[in-house]
Amino acid sequence: MDYSRPERAERLAAEYAVGTLRGSARRRFERLLPAHPALQDALTAWQERLQALASPVAPVEPAASVWVAVQRRLFGDPVAAPSWWQRLSLWQGLSGATAVLALAMAFMLAQPMPVRAPLVIVMKSTPQGVDVVKAGFVASVSPDGRALVLRPLDSLTLASGRALELWAVPKAGAPRSLGLVDARNTTTVLRAKLLQDTSAFAVSLEPAGGSPSGAPTGPIVSAGEV
Repeated sequence: MDYSRPERAERLAAEYAVGTLRGSARRRFERLLPAHPALQDALTAWQERLQALASPVAPVEPAASVWVAVQRRLFGDPVAAPSWWQRLSLWQGLSGATAVLALAMAFMLAQPMPVRAPLVIVMKSTPQGVDVVKAGFVASVSPDGRALVLRPLDSLTLASGRALELWAVPKAGAPRSLGLVDARNTTTVLRAKLLQDTSAFAVSLEPAGGSPSGAPTGPIVSAGEV
């Protein structure tokens, strides 16, 4: 996951600062903080925003003239200064409104930000690829179509001088190479518009270094429709 993206760092930092990021997700965020300046900056900014809500506010006793001015604004010129119970009633009303406003703000801050789920594609081994290398993958594409994470279902062993290459396959036209695939570990592809005009993803068996022609030259060993 690319934690340097501002919107992702902002969302995670906000949830952590407010307290809605919990359990393993919260512990993972804390482990990531030292290595990701973007997360540190976003968290500092959110903590500064929320600091005002956490700071105690010293009570201030308004002067008698303030209550007279408020009474005059609300009800016109009083015949006499407001009695103590009138001042108390007005003060209680203002305090109640302030409490409701604070409660509403806390509720809004506590709501988790909506998170769009990634698109998950299961890429199965193909009949033509089974005899060469049985390869299955799971591809996860971010909602904005800018990042793809490819995970092998099993650790693969390739013959010497061979490599796997990932392709975005359109409904019509030539496939687009998305780079070489790590046969044993996760492969991450960062590229804009990964889903644009893409009907499937496929993995082909190629010479070491990838296809020399810009198009698949070996058998398609794994594929999955979008």
